[in-house]
Amino acid sequence: MAVLGGGPAGVTAAIYAARAGLKPLVIAPALGGQLLSEGALRPLGVNVENYPGLDGESGGEIIRLMKRQALKFSTTFADDWVTSVDLSVRPFVINTNGSALTAPSAAHSLVLATGADSRWLGVAGEEDFKGGGISSCATCDGFLFTGKPVVVVGGGDTAMEEALVLARTSSHVTLLHRRGEFRASKAAQAAVLNHPKITIMYNTVVQEFVGGDPAAGGVLTTDVSDASNVTNITADAAFVAIGHIPNTGFVAGQLEMNDAGYLVTRAGSTACSVDGVFAAGDVADWTYRQAITSAGSGSQAALDAERWISENSIGGLEDEEAEECHPGDYESWTMKQIRKQLSEMGVDVKAECRGCMEKSQFIEERRRRRDGRTRSRPTREKKAVNRCSAGTGARDRRRAVATRSGARGRAAGWAGGVWVPEFVTERGQRGASGLCRRRTVGCVRVREIRQGSC
Repeated sequence: MAVLGGGPAGVTAAIYAARAGLKPLVIAPALGGQLLSEGALRPLGVNVENYPGLDGESGGEIIRLMKRQALKFSTTFADDWVTSVDLSVRPFVINTNGSALTAPSAAHSLVLATGADSRWLGVAGEEDFKGGGISSCATCDGFLFTGKPVVVVGGGDTAMEEALVLARTSSHVTLLHRRGEFRASKAAQAAVLNHPKITIMYNTVVQEFVGGDPAAGGVLTTDVSDASNVTNITADAAFVAIGHIPNTGFVAGQLEMNDAGYLVTRAGSTACSVDGVFAAGDVADWTYRQAITSAGSGSQAALDAERWISENSIGGLEDEEAEECHPGDYESWTMKQIRKQLSEMGVDVKAECRGCMEKSQFIEERRRRRDGRTRSRPTREKKAVNRCSAGTGARDRRRAVATRSGARGRAAGWAGGVWVPEFVTERGQRGASGLCRRRTVGCVRVREIRQGSC
């Protein structure tokens, strides 16, 4: 199973799929999605105040926590862009730009969670003040400007909804539209036209967003018919509500979409028009567009995909053997990448990998964590044997313990978070070494044990 998209919908789908034993592959750029949208005033992504249990966390931090949870359940993340998908073959073929995946990937089932990008005006000051007064979501950020004047740009149903939401908390709302009449539904227009806190300016476009002192800053506008007619509207925030662009171009012509490009799913399901393909998040939601609703639809898509895979008897022992993790899978990785992956999986690298001296040992730990294997903990007496201390008295006590526990001459095993081929004494016999220092846990090389440098 593959999940395309690394936002709340995609990562939630991965968590559910991984816990069902599907070992999902998540393909998404490292910095992408609306929660991770960066600007000059929000280098860590948007601040989220309406996600239950994560009050005030940045978008980047929320995604990091989600990914960390997904990694605990055998999820693989590939920081890559999907360029195209072939849904005419089985399994489906996924082509990327090759930054992380050097060859096309294949999946029996797909969850599309590529989201939708907000449309922006592209005027001066817009990029500079994103996250600092300029937004595309009144539900997300409107509360921050309670009791202050704001501006809404747009003329469709989205703009009407944004203006009405802001009118409940802001002191005044100015609605700007470039045409002489709205495109929104009659009911939405009537609600806006009759609202005492909403002022409408027709045939008006934004020229520039001006920051600084709210008394001097605001929104510079011009009249469509007279460019010299410039007006400065004093406002603490501006909300651009001119629509969204769903990221579905890579499956155009293969899946059913509506006129706006959103994926169409079957009633009561996240299933798309091609069997085995499911949609989650804003890529199929043109109504709510919230992080929490995206996460919910991600879980639905994973459950639907799991049910479809089971009903069609896809996957089995052969697939599991083919997906088995081999050391060569990580040989091209740098130690920094491996340590980062272990940390994201919740592993305390310094504590768990004490004594790890070679790349192969870190790879073994990464494989073990990915495959969900657990190692047996040594008993208290055997654990004492594994630890090395300086001094003759300590060595004698350890040898006595080894004799009682039968540990002398035992085979390879885990010690201190590292796979140890065997324990060797200064005489070359299996057992507990007396030449290791107190701080070391798990000696791994006979030569170093003999030299006392392990």
